[in-house]
Amino acid sequence: INRAPPKTQSALLEAMAERQVSIEGNTYPLSSPFIVIATQNPIEQEGTYPLPEAQLDRFLMKTVIGLPNPTEEELIIKIKHKPKANKVKEVTTPETIIRLQRLVQNKVYIDQRIIEYIRDITVRTRTDPRLVLGGSPRASIAMLYAAKAYAAMSGRDFVVPDDVRRIAVDSVYHRLIVKPEADLEGITGQSIIKDIIRDIPVKEREV
Repeated sequence: INRAPPKTQSALLEAMAERQVSIEGNTYPLSSPFIVIATQNPIEQEGTYPLPEAQLDRFLMKTVIGLPNPTEEELIIKIKHKPKANKVKEVTTPETIIRLQRLVQNKVYIDQRIIEYIRDITVRTRTDPRLVLGGSPRASIAMLYAAKAYAAMSGRDFVVPDDVRRIAVDSVYHRLIVKPEADLEGITGQSIIKDIIRDIPVKEREV
């Protein structure tokens, strides 16, 4: 995505923000569900265009995919050694995705103390001296959505604090801007979120 020129990035931002696209003065609504999955090379910078903060804030999560382990790499070699016909197998439908989204939204319970925990994580990023820019309310919303989805994927209809801890880094760090002097010391958005999670307690349940 960071190889797309600014004009293309602007069009993508409109699609992600407004769920519509504008072409030659005409506006076209996008179908539902509308999901954007983007990749970028974080190492090679030549010929790239850094994404603006507003666009980064639109992504629910950002995760880093590292190198495969030896077993996975062996599997990759075997697949390439004897490539099979490229047949895409349908695993779900748009209707099923929408139904599951609504199920998670309406049926997965989140306690008030966990809502406050999510809020406190985001608020702490705004006063962290190592950051130029902390998380916006979208960071809190992203943690809410991701924690509920993680709870559902774990077979529960309620969120526990560990769900928030599990998804917080990938839901928030790409929204942060680290100060240059902190960056020179090797401090990253990921490490800052981990520090915040470690420092902020979850309130005890009232009896």
